[in-house]
Amino acid sequence: MSIQFLGMIGHRLASEIIPPSGPLFNKQYIADFARAHEEAGFDRVLVGYWSDQPDGFLVTAHAAAHTSKVKFLLAHRPGFVSPTLAARKLATLDQLTEGRLAVHIISGGNDAEQRRDGDFLNKAERYARTDEFLQVLRNSLTAEEPFDHHGDIYQAEQAFSAVKPVQPQLPIYFGGSSSEAISVAAKHADVFALWGEPLAGAAETVRTVRSAAARHGREIGFNISFRPIIAATEKEAWEKAEYIRETARKKLLASGHDFGLPKPQSVGAERLFAAANEGDRLDKNLWTGIAKLVGGGYNSTSLVGTPDQVSDALLDYYNLGIESVLIRGFDPLNDALEYGKELIPLTREKVAARRIARSA
Repeated sequence: MSIQFLGMIGHRLASEIIPPSGPLFNKQYIADFARAHEEAGFDRVLVGYWSDQPDGFLVTAHAAAHTSKVKFLLAHRPGFVSPTLAARKLATLDQLTEGRLAVHIISGGNDAEQRRDGDFLNKAERYARTDEFLQVLRNSLTAEEPFDHHGDIYQAEQAFSAVKPVQPQLPIYFGGSSSEAISVAAKHADVFALWGEPLAGAAETVRTVRSAAARHGREIGFNISFRPIIAATEKEAWEKAEYIRETARKKLLASGHDFGLPKPQSVGAERLFAAANEGDRLDKNLWTGIAKLVGGGYNSTSLVGTPDQVSDALLDYYNLGIESVLIRGFDPLNDALEYGKELIPLTREKVAARRIARSA
């Protein structure tokens, strides 16, 4: 399979090194950001979920209206919308985007943030809810006749969605590295998403998730996330990385950030933080500088070097069976365009050459 490239769009300009600017919901920036990914050759873009930010369904709809080819990955947290209604919303959005939608299911790794939206379940309870949510969601998206559901969390009688996705099956991505997350992903996910771990850790995760999915008679794909830092020379790329770290450190310091504390309850954060504590530079060119600053709190590891070096590193992960990669930069829109000039086409060329060599 060829490699898939995902990006991520936001609703206004902001990053670890760029203070937020413009209106919180910047329609022009959303449109420009989505078009930049399309022009750069990305396959799909993620629209994230936060408990205090604009609604992702509407951000996706607006971005889709200003693009024609790039696909979308909408992050969704179960628990705030019933699965039958979520199915109709997703099916409607897939119709609106002409079959360009996938959904990224995130159960939530932080009690405090969940409670901002009125969710007081603990982590294990959230994953149990997600399991049942996805059962009902799948049924709603595909059932040709009304159905009943009587579960521990959701109840529905004669549930039916007249609107169906354009696609025969809406792709489901799944986030979470805990044993509970892997158990649910094995049953429901089409693609398992992991943060940018060192090669050994990523290989372990691939083996674990594949084995769990096989017990349900299923195969599963994988996506991994990085923050590539590229430049014309290796020296310039590492200098750029140090500039990003120092700028981010000053910005976090000004905000009162508590350095070094891992994000609570997130196994993925714990894994990234543990990797960061092994050193700044791991494997060929995996950099943990920002991951250490933010306690591993999100996809914050980078691959640093020339486009050729970073594409080689991406190929190493591809060789593990990870055929999809999400890349986003610290200068979000400009970096997306920069990735499209060399990194994306070069990596695709190397993957194609590898496939030809293996079939020869």
